[in-house]
Amino acid sequence: EVGRLVRYGISGGASALTHFGVGLLLTSGFGVRPLTASTAGFAASILVSYALQHAWVFRSSAAHTVAAGRFLTVTAVAFALNTVILWLGTEVAAAPYPAVQLIALVAIPVVNYALNSRWTFRAT
Repeated sequence: EVGRLVRYGISGGASALTHFGVGLLLTSGFGVRPLTASTAGFAASILVSYALQHAWVFRSSAAHTVAAGRFLTVTAVAFALNTVILWLGTEVAAAPYPAVQLIALVAIPVVNYALNSRWTFRAT
């Protein structure tokens, strides 16, 4: 279990860097609004996250046809959580995008780990 948590942390770091990096590049370099930039970053991180979690973190034997659908369901929950946090933080509270996105990037892994470890990558 400890090894899996370490692998999950590394995988999550790679996914978060992808998400945050794309978002920051779009907001800083291209003037894209934070919510749109974060959405693009989130989408880019999905591929990184799925590949690492299926093969390395959970070492799942679940077929991709099953695990991918479940993963996308969990991802939709995480996307909704990210969107709400970003909207509340940047649009309602007018907080800076990087600070708000970092808050979201802490909340999302907790939800993802719970759902992915117990449902998504469980062998069927």
